[in-house]
Amino acid sequence: MGAVGELTGLRPARLEAVVALGAHCDDLAIGAGGTLLTLCAGRPGLRVDALVLSGGGTEREDEERAALAAFCPGADLAVTVLKLPDGRLPVHWDEAKDALEDLRARTAPDLILAPWPGDAHQDHRGLATLVPTVWRGCPALGYEIVKWDGDLGRPSVYQPLAPGVAETKVRLLQEHYPSQRHRPWYDREAFLGLARIRGIECGAAYAEAFHTSKLIIDLASGG
Repeated sequence: MGAVGELTGLRPARLEAVVALGAHCDDLAIGAGGTLLTLCAGRPGLRVDALVLSGGGTEREDEERAALAAFCPGADLAVTVLKLPDGRLPVHWDEAKDALEDLRARTAPDLILAPWPGDAHQDHRGLATLVPTVWRGCPALGYEIVKWDGDLGRPSVYQPLAPGVAETKVRLLQEHYPSQRHRPWYDREAFLGLARIRGIECGAAYAEAFHTSKLIIDLASGG
């Protein structure tokens, strides 16, 4: 038995379907791209239903579809990109809620990847707030996105990334989102640097970190 406070890994017995939610095109890839690569590599045929609330009908939708196909190799992938205006989710609450409810009606996820409620961006935060009103009883991990606001928190859940996976994530981000390359924070150092810090925190080379508000465990002895 490990010492109190020692990091311990939990491996779900069943993980066949994932719902991946983003407010904007590239949110999922930035916040959970390495985790998606890891999941899909270990579970060929994994069902991934991705819903992005904004960017539909623009070049960003084309970027997102190509990127998610690259981040989810071998997965049974479905991508929906809506046309909610960027930065206006609070006043499009009903449309966002309806989109999530529609997705719930046709999916049965074992895991949800979404933004976390402490994110400073109103669209990210709004989406995070909606998730537990739509899905109850399903594990939900809130990913983080480094930004000017300085809103990185103290996550408690980590997915270690092999060095090759971390490098692949950074390469795919650069390849698939040319519309974002001009942004001063959108570079290799930012993405790999945060992954290295999160790796240090969990005893790995690199990692992605997540927040969760509720975790149910079963400590009954197995038979």
